[in-house]
Order: sequence, then C-alpha cells, then structure tokens
Amino acid sequence: MDRADIVHDNFLRRIAARDIPHGSAPSGALPAFQAVEIYRAACLSRALDRQSRVMQRAGQGFYTIGSSGHEGLGAVATALRPTDMAFLHYRDAAFQIARSRQVPGQSIAWDMLLSFAASSEDPISGGRHKVLGSKALNIPPQTSTIASHLPKAMGAAYAIGAARRHRPEHAELPEDGIVYCSFGDASANHSTAQGAFNAAQWTSYQGIPLPLLFACEDNGIGISTKTPKGWIAASFQNRPGLKYFACDGLDMFDTFATAQEAAHYVRTRRKPAFLHIRTIRLYGHAGADMPTTYLPREEVEAEEAQDPLLHMVRGLDQIGAMTPEAALQVYTATNARVARIAAEAVTRPRLTDAKGVMAALIPPKRACKPTNGPSPDARAQVFGSDLKQMAEPQIMSRLINWALTDLMLEHREIVMMGEDVGRKGGVYGVTQKLQARFGADRMIDTLLDEQSILGLAIGMAQNGFIPMPEIQFLAYLHNAEDQLRGEAATLPFFSNGQYSNPMVLRIAGLGYQKGFGGHFHNDNSVAVLRDIPGLILACPSNGADAARMLRECVRLAREEQRLVVFLEPIALYPMRDLHGEKDGGWMQTYPDPSEVIPFGQVGCHGAGADLAIVTFGNGVYLSRQAEPALAEAGIRARIIDTRWLSPLPKEALTQAVAGAKRILIVDETRHTGGMAEALMAHFHEACPGIPLARVTAEDSFIATGPAYAATMPSRDSILAAAKEICA
Repeated sequence: MDRADIVHDNFLRRIAARDIPHGSAPSGALPAFQAVEIYRAACLSRALDRQSRVMQRAGQGFYTIGSSGHEGLGAVATALRPTDMAFLHYRDAAFQIARSRQVPGQSIAWDMLLSFAASSEDPISGGRHKVLGSKALNIPPQTSTIASHLPKAMGAAYAIGAARRHRPEHAELPEDGIVYCSFGDASANHSTAQGAFNAAQWTSYQGIPLPLLFACEDNGIGISTKTPKGWIAASFQNRPGLKYFACDGLDMFDTFATAQEAAHYVRTRRKPAFLHIRTIRLYGHAGADMPTTYLPREEVEAEEAQDPLLHMVRGLDQIGAMTPEAALQVYTATNARVARIAAEAVTRPRLTDAKGVMAALIPPKRACKPTNGPSPDARAQVFGSDLKQMAEPQIMSRLINWALTDLMLEHREIVMMGEDVGRKGGVYGVTQKLQARFGADRMIDTLLDEQSILGLAIGMAQNGFIPMPEIQFLAYLHNAEDQLRGEAATLPFFSNGQYSNPMVLRIAGLGYQKGFGGHFHNDNSVAVLRDIPGLILACPSNGADAARMLRECVRLAREEQRLVVFLEPIALYPMRDLHGEKDGGWMQTYPDPSEVIPFGQVGCHGAGADLAIVTFGNGVYLSRQAEPALAEAGIRARIIDTRWLSPLPKEALTQAVAGAKRILIVDETRHTGGMAEALMAHFHEACPGIPLARVTAEDSFIATGPAYAATMPSRDSILAAAKEICA
C-alpha cells in the first residue's frame, strides 16, 4: 500500500478516535485566527501531495517532490512579510501556500496543480518544470536547490544594504526587508552551502549589513542517508557572525514564535541568522521512492505517528480555535476540493514543441531610463591625468580599465566584485584606480570563493543591480560553473521570463602567458560556457574592440537582461608589438564612449579572396603576425575576428567569408570540444564545396616554462596550414 494512503487513513482514523499525539502546550504569540490559517495551508499542502501521486499514476502528472512532514513551514511564512524574498527548499509548499494567504488575489491550489500537470498555463514556469515559485509572492523558482541557491540568497541580502547607498532603477526589495533561504539538513553539508555560510559569517564579522535568514529543515535524512543525530545543532550553534535559533517544526506555535524572533533579529540587527527547524519526512524522498526499502518499517511508522497535522489539530483544540471534528471537516473538504480542481487542471494545454519550450530562454527586454553619459567635467574629475593619455595608443588592459570607468560613471547600478579587484586593482591591474574612483561599495573585494563571488552577483541582480563579477582565471570558473549553469541561466527559463540574472562576468583566460602558472593560469577551454543555453560569450582580440564590446555587453545586461561572459585574453593585456620590437602594432587609442560593436558583428581585416582565416582572441594576433609571410607566398588573405563565441554569429560569419575560395579556422581552444568544431560544422553547412581546414590546440593542458605555447597554434603553424590548403 502507498505510504501516502497509509498516512491519510491514519489521520482520518486517529482524529475520529481522538487518538492525537502528545506535545507541549501551545505558547507564544500566535493568534488563533493565524493558527487556523496555518492549519488550512497545511491541509492544502498535504492534499496537493496526495493528488500529485494520483496524477502521476494516471499519467497526468510528472516528477514531483512532496512537502509532507514539512507543513510546519507555513508558520515560518506567517512570521515573515510577503515582501521578504524567499528562496525555498523544494519541500516548502506549505510556506508558499501560507504566504499566498497574505497577498490578495491568489489562486494557489489552481496554480500549483497546473504546475503538477506541466501545463503551459502554469503561472511560474509555463509548464517547463514542477517548481515552487511566484512573482507575486516574491519567491523566485528553484530547480533543484541542493544548496546551489544559498550563495545567491547571500547576494540578494547584501543587495538590500547596497541599495540604501545606491538605489538601482529596477530595485525591488524594500529597505527594511530580509531574505529568507531554506534547505534540508543533507544539503547543509554541501560545499556550496558551506561556502555560503562562511561568506555570510565573513561579511557579518566585518559589520557589513546582511539581513539573511537561513532555515535548515532537519528531517534527519537525505534520500536514504541519515544525518548523524545532533549534527546540525553541533555544527551551527556556535558559528561566529551567525546567530542560531532552533524550534520544533511539529509545533506550529513554537515554530511561529521562534521564526518571529529570528526574523526580528535579522531585520533589526541586519545580521544573518540560522533557524534550525525539526521536521519529519513522510512518504520517502520523491515520486515512487519507498522508504521501507532502506529503513525499518517500525522506524517509518514511528515517523508517521508524529504527523504534523495531528499535532496542529491538538494545538487548535487546546487553544479553543477549532475542534478535532471541525479540523477533520477542513481536511476532507480540502482533499475533495483539490481533486475537483485537479480534474480541470489536467485538461489544460501543455508545451508541445521546441519553440514553446525555448521561448523563455531569453528574458524579455526591460525599459530603462535613457542616459546621456557623464559630463565632461565629471569625466575629467574621475579620470584625472588619464584623460590626457587617451589620444595615445595604449595596451588592452588600460583600455578596458578606461571603458569600465566610463561605464561605472554612466550607470550607477554597476557593481564589480571579485578577489583583489578593489584595493589591488586585479592581478593584471585591469581594475586599478576604480576603487578610489567609485568606492569600496561598488568595487567589492571578496573572499576567495568563486561560488560566493558569482552568488553575490546573481543575488544583487535580483535587486536591480548590474553586477560585473570577476573570476581571476578561466580555470577557476570550474569551481563555480554551476552558479551559471544551474542558477543564473535557468532562472528566466523556469520562471517564464519573470525573473532574470543580468550580469557581465569578466574572466581573464586563454593561453600564451610566457612561462607563468601552467594550466591553472592558462586555460584554453571554453566548452563549459558555450553549452549553457541563453549565455552570451564574448572575446575581444584587441584593446579598442574590448572597450567597444564591453559597452555592448553592459547594454545587453542592462536593457535585455542577458547573462554575458566577457573573456579577456590574458596574454594580450600587455601586448604592444605585432611584427617587431617596439613597433607598437598591437596598441590602439581609446575609442569615444559612443562607439560600440553590436552583438553579433564580426571583425574583418583585409579583403583577400584566396583564403579567409576565421579566428578569435590570440588567434587574431597570431594570424596578423603571419600576414607578411602569407603575402610573400602569394596568398591573398582576409582575417575574420569572430568576437562573439556563443551564440555563434552565423549569418555574419557567412557574409564575412563570401567570395573567399578557402576557409582556415584558427582555434586556440582544444581540438576536441573547441570552437573549431562548431565553426567547421557551420561553414560545412553554409558554404558547401568550399575547402575547409583548421589549426587547433592539442587536447592537452598547458605547460609552465619554455613549452608554454607548444600545444597551441602559432604564427608558423598558421602559415603552414595556409600554404597547405592553398597548394
């Protein structure tokens, strides 16, 4: 027999027999009418869980994780304000239902059943996934929430304080708001969660406002692996900078009072807190999971005997708010109502084609107030002596620095964050002077944790900021890539465009650093970025292009709410010469702030018809070095700078190679999984019959020392490949 049916039958039998479990007498400040509302929310959560299983068995519903055993979280929602942004654990249906009762006009049962049925009318995800979430209720959807949402919750909390100093145009969170973030006891052990706790403590320890309430729903088990008894309390009771509160989630009066106390602490002290809530888990982990396959039946039955709904009925009876008989009527009526609504919900339309599914990958554009740019006086004051140097050719790193300065002058909602970006000015000096120009609150020196850096950025975007986080080296991104893949990129997809994570992530990357760092400082793989749907990947090859492209990247984030990664070739930061020592051939003057390279526009140098060399980043520099030798060999070439690596600007690339007799792709990423694979496939489809060849890096990590460039394309290998294809 299904455990859900057993729990249901037990509830009916025990209430009828007044066989109700013992517990502490109700105490605290929970009003009777709110206690009744919490019970009603719990009944609806339970009924929805039961109905979801019925729908699955009938083939009318799909993957779901139930909330049974966690119904006490409705008391936490009641203790908070509906304007407090909530990043929820996947077992928090009761929280969302209870919050919906605080906001007029909600049809929560209908909405959640549409989600269970994967209907395209589901108001949160549009039928793309069964997720908790609601724009009206300030609950961004979470897809899995195995701790990956904790860093962004920390960032959103930080953004509340930051908005007091620089209120963004699209700020949403109130100045006296807090951020709530819930998760399970098993997830608390995840390295992502531990990083978020540490980042919150690190911030709080320095006296920086961080109104964040963590809530650990401790049911003692993660799928089938038990949490050691007492582990969560022992782990979190004495953490510096993180106030600990604990309550019994089976007792809604205790839960409400403790949550109210914790929320008051966070709201008034502007410091993070940890709310430890004892819960139980009914039915198993998810779907058809049977707990009796890995737990003794006696243990499962003992948990079921502590059904939180039974405890609620006892408490309501003890305070005279509702008799057990009346509580039973509410329970049965709720189940009947949910069954009636579900019968209609399963008939509603579902997504049927790729176009419909993908419609939410790209968030909608948003209206932004026009900016006229900073005044000449403001620029002169901020740039100082740098202003006089703008007429002279400069290296790439300096031109990026000036572009960032102009952008931060024009858009006060831009905030940069990363390790060493402020006081030091970055590892390569790209962000030098910016902290002195704009202050430590806009140039944030973070702790050494890439997940926290990206989480801070994602969370700040939730309150209208345009974050520009920096990851020092491309290889370091792999410590935190799920913050892009599983959080930032999926948010518009699973919210049907209602939420987005606009940002411009700057990463110093690619190879060719002479003898420095090996493969952790010279990473030539971008595959992890190129396969994230909706992400824009840009890579400049020279300083002037970098400035113009960076301006477009900020526009894409600010006006189109896009997630953009700006990959800066480290080896080209200081590059001065092209063909000979002190020729200054790779330096450019700073382009006027009005100049922009539009998204998808490629670059083209030369107009030769014998060969089109398609490349990017360092490949452009190396191909330009090969130009004189190509001319001597009688090869008339053009060099095409792809610039935008994902999504590929296919139409622009096709136009750029038009009239060329042959195409050579120069790709500094690896032979397997590199850019050349996509470019070869595109030109094979778009330019049939045109001979194609490629020069790529080897499938290898990069060495330190004299062999730093041995595995990657060079001027000579490009020249040899060009001669071969033209022979």
